[in-house]
Amino acid sequence: MPLPCSPGSLCASFKDVEHPCQQCGTTVEDGRPFCPQCRAPQIHVQVAAPDAEIATGVNPAQDDFSPDIPVETRFASSPARQAAFGSTMDKSVAVHAALKAGVLGVFIGMIPFLGIVLTGALAVYFYRRENGLALPAALGSRLGGAAGVVAFAINALLITIRIFIFHAGKEYTDSILKIVQKFGVNVADPDIQAGIHNLFTPSGLAITFFFGMILTVVLASVGGALASLLQRPRNTRV
Repeated sequence: MPLPCSPGSLCASFKDVEHPCQQCGTTVEDGRPFCPQCRAPQIHVQVAAPDAEIATGVNPAQDDFSPDIPVETRFASSPARQAAFGSTMDKSVAVHAALKAGVLGVFIGMIPFLGIVLTGALAVYFYRRENGLALPAALGSRLGGAAGVVAFAINALLITIRIFIFHAGKEYTDSILKIVQKFGVNVADPDIQAGIHNLFTPSGLAITFFFGMILTVVLASVGGALASLLQRPRNTRV
């Protein structure tokens, strides 16, 4: 009686080998592995198919990389991969990116409003280029705002030096008068002129810088958030 086959093993069966030899036609007795005439093998080889459960367990890594598991879950064990999804931000790289974008922001900030937004976006771009990981919108907004602070601080320092050291207060006053005149404001009004001159006193500059910094940080933060949204991975499942 033939032995049962176990899954994944090779089994030899002598059942139904009593017919004529397939090679020479000589009658072969049941149970003989070779033909007595031509010595041709009379063994049928059978490979048992593995069970479905065993086949499932052949590749235990399949569950870890199943397409039904979100990328965030699979990457949760790696600190570097957690950074890609916004749990952390490399401070040294962020500072470097904010400084570079802030310095460039001094020049591109000459474009009204849009230049400040681009400054924040540049900070996120520099971070991604150096670190290789995309920031979420929340951290991108913070990084963009930091770049805006750097750009504003440099501009404020340059303006202060020009006003109090190089006495360029009148030049700034005339520039503002021309701007407000374009909006139909009567620049000949003594109150208007006095208000504009007060902007360049120490207290006036402090107030101007305060509100200017708030506006700069807000616009740069918007730029950083937008850049983060544009750079985030398109596919969240693989």
